[in-house]
Amino acid sequence: MKYELKRTTLAAALLSALAAPAWADMSVEERLKAMESRLNALEAENQALKGQLQSTEQKVTATTAQIEEVSRTASTGGASWAENTRIGGYGELHYNNLDGEGGASDKEEFDLHRFVLFFGHTFNERTRFFSEVEVEHSIAGEGKNGEIELEQAYVEYDLTPNHRVKGGLFLLPVGLINETHEPPTFYGVERNPVESNIIPATWWAGGAAIAGDLGAGFGYDFAVHEGLGTTAAKSYKPRDGRQKTSNAKANDLAYTARLKWTGMPGLELGGSLQYQSDMTQSLDANAGSATLAEVHGVFTKGPFGLKALYSQWNLDGSGPEAIGADKQLGWYIEPSFKLSEQWGVFARYNLWDNTAGDSADSEKKQIDAGVNFWPHPDVVVKADYQHQDNDNGQNQNGFNLGVGYQF
Repeated sequence: MKYELKRTTLAAALLSALAAPAWADMSVEERLKAMESRLNALEAENQALKGQLQSTEQKVTATTAQIEEVSRTASTGGASWAENTRIGGYGELHYNNLDGEGGASDKEEFDLHRFVLFFGHTFNERTRFFSEVEVEHSIAGEGKNGEIELEQAYVEYDLTPNHRVKGGLFLLPVGLINETHEPPTFYGVERNPVESNIIPATWWAGGAAIAGDLGAGFGYDFAVHEGLGTTAAKSYKPRDGRQKTSNAKANDLAYTARLKWTGMPGLELGGSLQYQSDMTQSLDANAGSATLAEVHGVFTKGPFGLKALYSQWNLDGSGPEAIGADKQLGWYIEPSFKLSEQWGVFARYNLWDNTAGDSADSEKKQIDAGVNFWPHPDVVVKADYQHQDNDNGQNQNGFNLGVGYQF
């Protein structure tokens, strides 16, 4: 918009005023000089207005640029700390009512099994942090049942849109439960015994990892991390050998690789392989390397679901061989059916053996069947019945109730 006054227009306006009484006694020359003086004054005012307009336009342009810069900065990770920080969590309360037989104890108790908080922060569009703090069994401390554990604390960086690296404390990429174990995501009050005793979930370690997508539905993970620290005193059980990154001995590192395929809707096929040269961290001269192999499949078709997993350890050394722990294995199969968006039923057959390397009958078998109710997708109420048929005759049979949540 321009504020310009043309001299011809001003002159016409001035000439039209000659008829006024004030001009009557002036000569033509005096009138022309007066007109010229007035015209110059109006032109000066016009230039002043133009200068003010240009200053205003410059301020508007500067303000627009500042707004655009704020918007650009926010979209690329420069937003405030609060906007880039996330909090979440999950938890579960269990009630177990189990009758022991063959020397197994009864179990009748309530237990706030887990209370977990997530804390995450996005530094920019390629760099982020994630952590998980857990309280188990409600009360931790000397002489108490519970523990306070830091299960995840790592920084992740996107190398490319399809490949990323992370370093710190993280869950290992093996099995179905280990990385995804929030209560609303699985059937049954307790986590399945195969992935608890053989894999063993929940299993975290300090180290570094790379992961990504290979295309055509394939994804991969590869991690270098602390290994197990089990010995003969722990019967070479993997679960008892988790070091939990607490002054973890690193004489012998472990290497875990996973390949997963999700190229068909409703189907996931995957497998993991782990190796370490000495799973005792040089604490037991009668034991040596250990290899874990695991394969699994998940199939969903409408309301029907099916999960299956097989996992096996092979341990070298005369120590594990002497007690049959040189071979430890387990598998399960779990069909399920969603009756509605809120109700689902399942059954699961579990078999595992931590001393499968000898000829003794040492298998443990458990059948679970039950129901899940989701009043909200992130809240679940569970009930199931378990029946054991262990080779040693020590069984715990009965029912379990639970409530869980995630947010």
